[in-house]
Amino acid sequence: MSIPARGVGRPRVSSRETIAEAACELFLESGYEGTSIAGIAQRAGVSRSSFFNYFSSKSDVLWSGLDERIDRAVAALAEPGAGESPAAIAAVLAAILEGLEPDPLALAFGNVQAMGLADELQRESALRQGRLAAALSAAARDAGVERIRADVLGAAYAVAVLSSLRVWAEGGAGHGSPLAQLQHALPRITDLHWG
Repeated sequence: MSIPARGVGRPRVSSRETIAEAACELFLESGYEGTSIAGIAQRAGVSRSSFFNYFSSKSDVLWSGLDERIDRAVAALAEPGAGESPAAIAAVLAAILEGLEPDPLALAFGNVQAMGLADELQRESALRQGRLAAALSAAARDAGVERIRADVLGAAYAVAVLSSLRVWAEGGAGHGSPLAQLQHALPRITDLHWG
């Protein structure tokens, strides 16, 4: 029995990770703006349509893993009584970063200049912070916190999550975890003041 030959250039395994790895290699070599979806697909050994089976855009390669975690957090924060306890809020936020392995986003934060990603990361971080802040603020308001205080708390907690991820990634391997950074950051929110 003979085994049919595979097509030339067809990968043995076509996966999300293979495409993400190819994208990160190209971001490091050519910069974010100098990398095309076609180039990523070619490096990964997949078609453009295969790329779009896993990612909706070049930016999605970086953000999709974190977006899935934020989606779960937003859903948890929308549950009745989600904002009743600071410990419950901390647990929802911890779940965003808990067990987060180095991924394309962590690599991007750690190599922002080499990849030419400063504008992309600033813009896209702001979108995720805004989404998470709105969910946190709504949970706080549902728990009886007045609007301005709820908005300020929501923004502070959302920034703590994204900042923890960024600080961890910039520190490089062996410098704790993003969850440890978050646990370090959350108590500082109560210490914030001008002066």
